[in-house]
Amino acid sequence: MIVRFYRSEDVPAMREIWNQVVEDGIAFPQLDCLSVEEAEVFFGEQTCCAVAEQDGQVVGLYILHPNNIGRCGHIGNASYAVKRNCRGLGAGEALVRHCLAAAKEKGFRLLQFNAVVKTNEAARHIYEKLGFVTLGTIPGGFRMDDRYEDIVLYYYAL
Repeated sequence: MIVRFYRSEDVPAMREIWNQVVEDGIAFPQLDCLSVEEAEVFFGEQTCCAVAEQDGQVVGLYILHPNNIGRCGHIGNASYAVKRNCRGLGAGEALVRHCLAAAKEKGFRLLQFNAVVKTNEAARHIYEKLGFVTLGTIPGGFRMDDRYEDIVLYYYAL
């Protein structure tokens, strides 16, 4: 498993993986999938993006960007996505580790995650294993199709 910054030829695979997470409706707040044109713009406007690659196939990605603007622009935010049939193989942790290094290199001083769904135990396990600090829980902060789930806020000092 290698993690590297994305190239334009990765966008179709990145779009497919991103849209899988959106369609699953259990982790990302977005409701709409990215079109081909939207994906190129979306990934291109991030501070940086990287992909996890195994055996020449893109199996995951992350996006990194400011969590806010101006006087809070030194705080980064990231989202991670792993292909459905590749989850549990270490891509998530590899992506988070790469992202931490990239965030520091890009001048961010902190990463803050605003909406980690409490039932997303795999992601929460990775964040806690790597030293992310829990800020608190927002009851019912994430709307799934038929119910509301709590979200957990995390930060990591770089």
